[in-house]
Amino acid sequence: MCVERRFFDRIGRSLAALLLLATGVAQATPEIQTWQTPGGARVLFVAAPDLPMVDVRVVFDAGSARDGAQSGLASLTADMLNQGAGDWGADALADRLEAVGAKLEATVDRDMTVVVLRSLTRQPALDTAVETLATVLAAPTFAASDLERIRENQLVTLRQEQESPKTVGQKALYRAIFGVHPYAADPGGTAQTVAALTREDLLAFHARYYSRANAVVAIVGALDRAGAESLAERLTARLPAGERAPTLPEVRDLTAGSLEPITFPSSQTTVLAGQPGMRRGDPDYFPLYVGNHILGGSGLVSLLMNEIREKRGLSYSTFSYFMPLAQPGPFFMGLQTRNDQADQARAVLLETLQRFIETGPSEAELTAARKNLTGGFPLRIASNGDIVQYLAVIGFYGLPLDYLDRFTARVEAVTAGQIRDAFARRVHPERLAIVTVGGQTDPVSMTRDADN
Repeated sequence: MCVERRFFDRIGRSLAALLLLATGVAQATPEIQTWQTPGGARVLFVAAPDLPMVDVRVVFDAGSARDGAQSGLASLTADMLNQGAGDWGADALADRLEAVGAKLEATVDRDMTVVVLRSLTRQPALDTAVETLATVLAAPTFAASDLERIRENQLVTLRQEQESPKTVGQKALYRAIFGVHPYAADPGGTAQTVAALTREDLLAFHARYYSRANAVVAIVGALDRAGAESLAERLTARLPAGERAPTLPEVRDLTAGSLEPITFPSSQTTVLAGQPGMRRGDPDYFPLYVGNHILGGSGLVSLLMNEIREKRGLSYSTFSYFMPLAQPGPFFMGLQTRNDQADQARAVLLETLQRFIETGPSEAELTAARKNLTGGFPLRIASNGDIVQYLAVIGFYGLPLDYLDRFTARVEAVTAGQIRDAFARRVHPERLAIVTVGGQTDPVSMTRDADN
């Protein structure tokens, strides 16, 4: 979840940063061109001629929310893509990419599978990289021997995650927030579900979700429109036409609060709280986004940090954030503290949230948040790889193409009243799901549990 948090929490800030990309001042945004390939895949393209590179993200509506009862299926499918495709095994694929200095990887979250390519635009490097990615997307082999090796790697990862109180708590909190909704399951699956997956399961998942109709292609690089059109068509031409994935089920609000204490051998207790938050394109996005920056999203100067760390010394760090998804994703709050301070720290966390909902931010806090969110954007765009990530989000979630142009103005237009109204309607402290992980400090017990 930390990776997800950094990714989604940066989206809004970094999208606005594109406003300043060309000159360092808010004058113009990169021109986003969009079209559909002849086969039906949506493409978003920004020309970036300064470097002889191209960054590509092919995004499928094939996240872990599509796993059904086979938790971990989307992730295992993506992990297998570069283990063999067409006539090439894993070593041959790696050699092809290394020979031309290209990079290819795949990641999965709850909404999407993303396959990333970075390549030089000179030939024959570009042709080799594009041919390799097109084959990986359309013709992965899912060889049985490779599947067993990748499966065992995932099972090792799952065992290691059981030793992390934060990860244990995050998984439990997702289950508490989302219940029977597909978002409840962790993308990595469980030991039981991953062990049961078969090659036929991966083939069926790939055939259903890796299609042109279910794909968005984002391109940023030193290409003209014709070159980008050719690249997108070459990448997707061998995919089946397919159909878009169905809309995910509605996420329902929690009707009551809950507390799940998980005993864990640790000198500190991890306290996590959450509930359904907002979706991408939500009409309350900007008031909630700016308000959360004040509440717990701005690091050392946030209200939560001031109350919990600075005033009381209860935790080294604390946070809150929204993670918008296709359906309302989670609103999270959290901290780590000594076992004997866990109840007090949890109480301060909730009291600070309640007070913020009732009073909202002061004008000084709002002014500082606006300046922080709009003032340092040029420093937050490091590469074309960052930009292509944001284009993929716009395309996948159907955000308007003028989203970049309007972002800074919409942040600046948020009022304290709008923040109070949005938080009062959307955040309910009495309905928070709370998970605590820790509390077991007896050395003998800790040693015994570690041995098990």
